[in-house]
Amino acid sequence: MNLKTALLSLFLCVVLIGCGQEKRYHDTQQLASSDNKKIKAVLQFQKELNDEYRDPETSPLLDKHRKTFETLDFFPPDTTYVVIARFERTPDAVPFLMATTTDRKAHEVVYGIAHFELNGKPHKLEVYQSLDLVRKTQYKDYLFLPFLDETNGAETYGGGRYIDLTIPEGNTLVIDFNKAYNPYCVYNKKYSCPLVPRQNFLGTPVRAGVKDFVPN
Repeated sequence: MNLKTALLSLFLCVVLIGCGQEKRYHDTQQLASSDNKKIKAVLQFQKELNDEYRDPETSPLLDKHRKTFETLDFFPPDTTYVVIARFERTPDAVPFLMATTTDRKAHEVVYGIAHFELNGKPHKLEVYQSLDLVRKTQYKDYLFLPFLDETNGAETYGGGRYIDLTIPEGNTLVIDFNKAYNPYCVYNKKYSCPLVPRQNFLGTPVRAGVKDFVPN
């Protein structure tokens, strides 16, 4: 191999290595950008929730707590708690009365079952549709996901938390546990809140979303 050929080979190697590194670099950037978008969505959710709790027109807080309210206590945003679940529809499910924290019963139906992996384990959760709310136009696509997990009673409210969802177009459902929030009755006993069915217990800690409420 003469000097000219050797230099050409060296140049091609550098170019190929550079291209390979550039591709890996862009792959990494795309992943970071995706995570960034998810985190921004979580931060926006937190901001809107805090705004709701500050506003006397929408806040579930007692006046004495709202007047000193600054922010709910959230777990840090964590994209590992954004899962894509296989969504199994249950069109033949029989409507039932879900117990609440008062004598009221919530008219619900199991709209589907979400199957997913979290913290290295397979899980499934029932997803409900309110037969009372579905009559209202603004709630026609609304789905209700209450759940329990291993943080309840320690880091989070003992009775579990809720996630609001919308009916997906296909057979997958994105569940962002960073958007889990407490039932209103945690803050004010005047509210009647659905009790989380025992079958919606996740045998893993979900350190995402809103933590338990400790008044100032």
